[in-house]
Amino acid sequence: MFVRRSSGLIGALALSLALAGCGSSDDGKDSGAKDGKGKTRVFAADNGKITIPVDPQRVVATGYAVPVLIEAGAPLVGISSWQRGEPMMSEKDLAAYKKLTKVAGEAAAETNYEAIAEADPDLIVIGVPAPVLGDIDVKRLESIAPVVAIGPTVPSAWRDLSHRQADAAGALKQFDSVKATYEKKAAELAKKYESVLPELKLGHVGSYGEVSKGTFHREFGRSWGTNIAEDIGAEYYGKVKKPGPGSRAVSEYPSIEELPASLGEADAITYSVQADGSVPEMVKYVMDSKLWKNLPAVKAGKTYPIGYTEAATYGQAMKTLDSVDKAFAPLLDR
Repeated sequence: MFVRRSSGLIGALALSLALAGCGSSDDGKDSGAKDGKGKTRVFAADNGKITIPVDPQRVVATGYAVPVLIEAGAPLVGISSWQRGEPMMSEKDLAAYKKLTKVAGEAAAETNYEAIAEADPDLIVIGVPAPVLGDIDVKRLESIAPVVAIGPTVPSAWRDLSHRQADAAGALKQFDSVKATYEKKAAELAKKYESVLPELKLGHVGSYGEVSKGTFHREFGRSWGTNIAEDIGAEYYGKVKKPGPGSRAVSEYPSIEELPASLGEADAITYSVQADGSVPEMVKYVMDSKLWKNLPAVKAGKTYPIGYTEAATYGQAMKTLDSVDKAFAPLLDR
């Protein structure tokens, strides 16, 4: 239940999802179970304040909620397909992902309502962008189980969003454990690079330019390719000329001719690569340009590949930290 990001969808991430918190109501209902099962609480989701089980036992997850809830050990009984995230999953999570019943495809329109009903969930967590929610018959899903929509906004918001998704599914214990591991590693790397990273004025080339249109993807702070590196002290300069909603608040798509103006002041440049280290076509297009080769940072040999830039869970972000560490290691030898 995911629509791949294109520049169009990035613009569609448009809507700011205002409800960011969640909480239990003081007058939660109790079916009489002493272990907490049967109790409910009111949860603030993108689709309103929803009454959900305090302790869900059968959860269906879609979109960005899929890797989060697998990683958090939520009691999943059905998920949407999430092929684009497979390279970022751990072996354990990938095995779990493959075994789980798929009740929806990669796109929101590929929702199998009958399969969801057959899974008999007591909670459905939808992790798609707000504009895509219109492709789903939420009312039909609500006739099956409570539905909470918690979808992506600005790329760096995955931290809050994943927490909310895990909270809704009653899976915060394992979630918090993985988060703590990530934060410890990020702090160690920040210490490792504290003498070199803060001194650099960084730029980033992302993988969502369009070769056919002659554009490249310039990412600023809090974007896909930058937000995890920022956790260890990287500082990306500049800002979007004409900010838009969602991801367009932190990235833009200039023409290739604007490369010198966009990245000419950078002391160093990072760029997105695939999980296997290969350079995406859109990034290769930039790197093959004479304009790229004449950039001061490129001439100085200060270009650094970063993998797993689409990480949206703390476990996945651990892989990003490994990639960032490997990329920046030469800085310590200078």
